[in-house]
Amino acid sequence: MREEQVIISVVIPAFNEEEVIEQCYDALTKVMRATERPYELIFVNDGSKDKTKEIITRYCHEDHHVKLINFSRNFGHQVAITAGMEHAQGEAIVVIDADLQDPPHLILSMMEKWEEGYEVVYAKRSSRKGETKFKKWTAACFYRMLSKMTEVHIPLDTGDFRLIDRKVKEVMSRMKEKNRFVRGLVSWVGFKQTAIEYEREERFAGETKYPLKKMLRLSMDAITSFSYKPLLMTVYLGFMLSGASFVYLLYVLYMRLFTDSTVTGWSSMVSINLFFFGFTFIMLGIMGQYIARIYDETRDRPLYIIDTIEHGTEADVDQVQNNINTYEKEHQHSVHTSEDAIETRH
Repeated sequence: MREEQVIISVVIPAFNEEEVIEQCYDALTKVMRATERPYELIFVNDGSKDKTKEIITRYCHEDHHVKLINFSRNFGHQVAITAGMEHAQGEAIVVIDADLQDPPHLILSMMEKWEEGYEVVYAKRSSRKGETKFKKWTAACFYRMLSKMTEVHIPLDTGDFRLIDRKVKEVMSRMKEKNRFVRGLVSWVGFKQTAIEYEREERFAGETKYPLKKMLRLSMDAITSFSYKPLLMTVYLGFMLSGASFVYLLYVLYMRLFTDSTVTGWSSMVSINLFFFGFTFIMLGIMGQYIARIYDETRDRPLYIIDTIEHGTEADVDQVQNNINTYEKEHQHSVHTSEDAIETRH
């Protein structure tokens, strides 16, 4: 389909993003055209139930830079990123969400770092606008707990917004684990990495696709994929509680044999037993999480199923330019020109 060699591939996972997908396309197209490099926009429709698919399909007919991968159902954000990366043809691959919380113009800075020789350029959040205090607190706790529990250095306060070199992508394509934590895998493979700090904006439109339940699942995937410390903690706590129980047993025997007093209080004994039972079930639950992930791997099911792939045709240049001009007028505050971005960096 393309005669030119793609230099930059932009992967955009999308799930029920009809309220923002048009603005996302316009913003990314404007930034990528400013690079004056051959590029492609790979939208991954993760089983959307709204009009996300129809809107992106229209762009495929208007713009030859656009590719749409439609999943057969919802497989999850991390899997959608993986699929987009595996189908990317560029020498560098950028991952960005469709909600415009991550500024597209930062791609220009990432490309500069890539041209300097860095193979991974990740965006680090210096602040997070439009999020509740609870969300900010839980996110801060998660990243710091993950840092303490893993031997792999996973940068604090980073998401999936990043640029990776093609050779990093090729290494990651060989990693077929089912419960994926992409930003952790990028850190694990190594290579030359650097960060760019930015202020994360509030969501342009629509609702977050990462409620508390999904955040907890992602946290569990991250910890079990990169750390055995939860299992070690159960061993250490088991030894501590066994030691405490033995000391308590010696105390009971001493009171019974060498004093006239006996240890009374069945309620306290029941409480202690309930504590031990609770701790036992927690240990079983932790081990169960690891066993469940082993079971997922042994089933060897495909990571995702693609329904259709739609490629862009030769672009209607006038239509694309009209879309960009309209977006510039209506949303000048959220998307900067490449010259503005460069001036800001200097």
